[in-house]
Amino acid sequence: MATLCRPSVSVPEHVITMEETLELARERHAGHPQLPLALRLIENTGVRTRHIVQPIEETLRHPGFEDRNKRYEAEAKARVPAVVQRALDDAELLTTEVDLIVYVSCTGFMMPSLTAWLINEMGFEPTTRQLPIAQLGCAGGGAAVNRAHDFCTAYPGANVLIVACEFCSLCYQPTDIGVGSLLSNGLFGDGIAAAVVRGRGGEGIRLERNGSYLVPKTEDWITYDVKATGFHFLLDKRVPGTMEPLAPVLRDLTGDHGWDASDLDFYIVHAGGPRILDDLSTFLRVEPHAFRFSRATLTEYGNIASAVVLDALRRLFDEGGAEQGARGLLAGFGPGITAEMALGRWHGADETM
Repeated sequence: MATLCRPSVSVPEHVITMEETLELARERHAGHPQLPLALRLIENTGVRTRHIVQPIEETLRHPGFEDRNKRYEAEAKARVPAVVQRALDDAELLTTEVDLIVYVSCTGFMMPSLTAWLINEMGFEPTTRQLPIAQLGCAGGGAAVNRAHDFCTAYPGANVLIVACEFCSLCYQPTDIGVGSLLSNGLFGDGIAAAVVRGRGGEGIRLERNGSYLVPKTEDWITYDVKATGFHFLLDKRVPGTMEPLAPVLRDLTGDHGWDASDLDFYIVHAGGPRILDDLSTFLRVEPHAFRFSRATLTEYGNIASAVVLDALRRLFDEGGAEQGARGLLAGFGPGITAEMALGRWHGADETM
């Protein structure tokens, strides 16, 4: 059975605090009629610090989509290989033992995908399959885990490398001054994560079941408006309430597996904002402490899009993992509104297969 191993995570060196974010909003949008609302929403995110790939002075300037995308490519090539190597080392695999690379990113565009560059640069076999995922946004991390699980089910013994590279700060648009845009400016951060799904062996979550769900008629709730200046992020005010229709879906998936969603041992979920976690706690009847890994990612890094679930899992590893056989849920939520969900049990490194 496929095992999701320890993720490797890296965030850029430039840091912006909540206080700095609020001060910038006050300076740049002093006459905005809804500034008090935007400031209150930003404060309520609970995001204390975010990491970005360039100093804030450069981030606030917009040189155009071409320059932004060149920066995305350069930063990805400079930063991703080290993260990938750590993930391979933690999974005790060589590049030549990887059968598929799933690359997830919604904040820049490359063709060929970074997967092709990684294969050439890092010595993966030329027969390595490639699966770039671009348009699932924050749900992409969960989707990557699920497609890796599917691949290992179809090809027993295969190994899959997952890479999530998100530079949300490169999507900053100074002319977007709606409340949703101002909130996004204080919520999203940059980060890179990688993890291996091993077809045999490994320590981590032994994947047992996965599922996807699209909330009907919500495709315009989280979108990109693609203009000459790049990606303009649009966030509907109804998005924070999406756990009400999705919680029953999580219950159904676990119930179909013979488990109770309210009685699992660990929860690794995408933290788009604090209300997502608060509502899951309420609707699933789970103690807030159960979502401590996701909340810590949100507090320290902000919403790093598809990389959130991998960072939250990394924090579970840092805590010492879980008991052998502990049951858990991993879920990512994003545009669509889409949920990508997985169930699995903890498998220790020193346990037999």
